[in-house]
Amino acid sequence: MSNTIGFETVKNFMIDAFCGVGVPRGDAAICADVLVESDRRGIESHGVNRFKPIYIDRINDGIQNPVTNFEVLRETKTTAVIDGHDGMGQVIGYRSMEMAIDKAREYGMGMVAVRNSCHYGIAGYYTSMAAKAGMIGMTGTNARPSIAPTFGVENMLGTNPLTIGFPTDEDFDFSLDCATSITQRGKLEYYSRMGKSTPAGIVIGSDGFPLTDTDKILDQLNTGEAALAPLGGIGEDLAGYKGYGYATVVEVLSAALAQGQFLKSLSGIGAGGEKVPYHLGHFFIAIDTQAFMGLDEFKKTAGDILRALRNSKKSPGEGRIYTAGEKEWNVWLERKDSGVPINPAVQKEFCAIRDNLALDYKFPWEI
Repeated sequence: MSNTIGFETVKNFMIDAFCGVGVPRGDAAICADVLVESDRRGIESHGVNRFKPIYIDRINDGIQNPVTNFEVLRETKTTAVIDGHDGMGQVIGYRSMEMAIDKAREYGMGMVAVRNSCHYGIAGYYTSMAAKAGMIGMTGTNARPSIAPTFGVENMLGTNPLTIGFPTDEDFDFSLDCATSITQRGKLEYYSRMGKSTPAGIVIGSDGFPLTDTDKILDQLNTGEAALAPLGGIGEDLAGYKGYGYATVVEVLSAALAQGQFLKSLSGIGAGGEKVPYHLGHFFIAIDTQAFMGLDEFKKTAGDILRALRNSKKSPGEGRIYTAGEKEWNVWLERKDSGVPINPAVQKEFCAIRDNLALDYKFPWEI
């Protein structure tokens, strides 16, 4: 049974826990905020569910550095190349988008490419940074191999989100944050925690047939016996080649600009089967709307377009049409007074981390 915990409480706990494994407090606050923001938006696959297995465990395993060395390798007025030295992905992402925004504010556009980073949480966090600054934001990241190319069964590409956000004249920004596969590992991990099977058609086995056993799939993704299907699905009938193509675009932009690692080299598994750093790459783009016809004008036109879409003719039986970012805003309105739902598996992880680090917290599920 899930219990809820207040946003500030869970954020403070994660900050203290990150500090307990060596992350500087300011950096820990960024990391915790990115994770909590995911749950604010209802994206449980990338929120506190991943706190232990993706971040705490990787630091403890020695494959992610708690102290981030953010090295600028090359810089121009509108661009920069960063080496993150396998530090905290959220910190690298935050500082990179901050740099892109600063460049865009002065020169109209800014782009930052990153190599040797780690998982940076929800990509939409960084495009929202740009939107809050009155800009169009874009980001993408490569990831450990998961997606098979169209007509293939070998997991070659990461889930590689291509994410775009921008401000509007409404209460919420436009935020399109989605993987270039039908689903992502984080969602499968969530299914596993909840004891759910994976829907048929989104994971392909080495024999070319769909797989549905979630726990086996998570293992088989690591052994190469399973692969995620790209957006559009298996084969070409539903245009799976489009998802495959976009995943490839993200892979190239995340690796070639910064001369980082790509494809199979991002597996996190060494030649002897040992755990090694993932060496991920990202890119961040900020475009200042003031450099065009102005922020207010942009926001008004963007809002008009989104309202026209939502007010268009609906399919029979459907109550409403949504635009990207609207559902996440609605989740926030529902959760802002109640907090983050924590399932039993994560409850145990929180308690174990607290006890191991001797932190002074008592959680709602213990009362």
